[in-house]
Amino acid sequence: MGPDDHVCYCFRVSLRKLVNYARRERPAVASQMSRCLDAGTGCGWCIPFLTRIWRDPDAVDLDVTPDEYAARRAAYRAGLSTGGARNEYE
Repeated sequence: MGPDDHVCYCFRVSLRKLVNYARRERPAVASQMSRCLDAGTGCGWCIPFLTRIWRDPDAVDLDVTPDEYAARRAAYRAGLSTGGARNEYE
C-alpha cells in the first residue's frame, strides 16, 4: 500500500495520516490510534493494521496491495453480516 491509500475505509483515513499521527502523538496504547479521525471505530477491519502502525510507525509495511486489502475487507464485512467476530484491540 502507498502512503495515500486508505487504511480505514469507513472514515477514509490514509496510511500517511496514521503514520504521521503515531509519530507525532506517540499513543500509549494501540486503541488511541482511533483518535486519528476515528480510524478503527467503524467496522473494525483496520484495527490489526492500526496496531501494526502503532507498534512501529517508522517500519510500516502492510504487505498488501490496495486491491487485496479491499477484497479482504469485503470478505471480513460479509463475515460480520453472518455473525462473524469483529476485530478488537488486544
